[in-house]
Amino acid sequence: MQHYFYTLTDILDRHLQPNEIYLCHFTAEQSDFIRFNRAKVRQPGSVEQRYLELELIDGSRHTSGQTTLTGHLETDKDRLRRLLAELREQLPQVPEDPYLLYTQTVHSSEMVAKNTLPKAQEVFIDILEETQSYDFVGIYAGGGIFTGFANSFGQRNWHSNYNFNLDFSFYHEKDKAVKSAYAGFQWDTKSFQDQMARVKTQFEILKRPSQTIAPGNYRVYLAPAAVHEILHLLTWGGFSLKSQRTKDSSLRRMLETPTQTLHPSVTLLENTAEGIAPAFQAKGFVRPDQVTLIEQGRYHSPLVSPRTAKEYGVPTNGANDEESPVSLDLAAGSVPMTEVLKTLDKGIYINNLWYLNYSDRAACRMTGMTRFATFWVDRGEIVAPLSVMRFDETLYNLLGDHLIGLTKEREFIMESDTYEVRSANSARLPGALVEGFTLTL
Repeated sequence: MQHYFYTLTDILDRHLQPNEIYLCHFTAEQSDFIRFNRAKVRQPGSVEQRYLELELIDGSRHTSGQTTLTGHLETDKDRLRRLLAELREQLPQVPEDPYLLYTQTVHSSEMVAKNTLPKAQEVFIDILEETQSYDFVGIYAGGGIFTGFANSFGQRNWHSNYNFNLDFSFYHEKDKAVKSAYAGFQWDTKSFQDQMARVKTQFEILKRPSQTIAPGNYRVYLAPAAVHEILHLLTWGGFSLKSQRTKDSSLRRMLETPTQTLHPSVTLLENTAEGIAPAFQAKGFVRPDQVTLIEQGRYHSPLVSPRTAKEYGVPTNGANDEESPVSLDLAAGSVPMTEVLKTLDKGIYINNLWYLNYSDRAACRMTGMTRFATFWVDRGEIVAPLSVMRFDETLYNLLGDHLIGLTKEREFIMESDTYEVRSANSARLPGALVEGFTLTL
């Protein structure tokens, strides 16, 4: 795959005119997919796809297009030449772009991962053995994800990664289910069985009669998956320099009021070095190993795309066009997972949150629903499942004044999106104990 991509870029080098510059971004995957319903394999399959996006530049004019590659060199040579010709024809017609910025300093890199994944047949045998007596639904996606970059200055970057993600639920009835995921780089039957045992324990509790509680303020535990939903919403412009300069950032209050902080235990990074996304982006800029977004509760640094950097005259740190983190890392706390229920004592154990959105963006106030396995806890014991409820809270309460503590252990969460290609976004997150969590209805 890597050699194939570089062969195509060599062709571009030979067909480029003296006044032209190209940027070339390559994405591909070789993935196995297995869809399960009622603990049966309903749709196994595999996907191999390759896309090449080409940007042609002349001075401050630029235009781009994408082509699907077949893997057959002669066919793809013709597709690439046609794409180049189309862009060359468009280029004189587009206006000059004052905010165009791309790297002209060569920073080549290579990250070639080893494939330690089992065959798909071995995976679904393990899954079926653990799920036969349950209404199990889910999808397994596993295989290689490949990203490349090249430009006419001679820069070449390559990143490959092999991982799997089983996103699944054990369904009971109506709105009652336990949702979980098992993901990683090497399938381990024992770890998978341990994960399934924890899910099955919660599933048995889910069969008990549901309890309804009144709207109000409660002590809660937010599992890492629930914390992920909160932080995912925060990535919608929260750390974007463009959003900050246009006063659209949900962290605006934190940026403009020095006394508005989060809990001192909250340190949040864009941790490229320990994520699964490539350390380069579509304009060729290389991302630093880490960008500190929030440090000990205080705002630290934004994410800056090349375009925003040019517009505001600041350095870029290799952020994507959306200036959204792709390798989030929230520092661990001091509460052992084994002590979560005891520390919670009386309150709500929330595995998942759903349908989050801002109810007051400027105040970083968000609303959403509990869903799947949410439990009432009394005297440090899970006693009953709870009916679905809506919450409305600010980040400054959740990870600020009302934060009791973060867990010592963290979960590595891979996003399960498969639109166009499998996502390379990830997060490493602890759970959070919070008091005064507001449920509205």
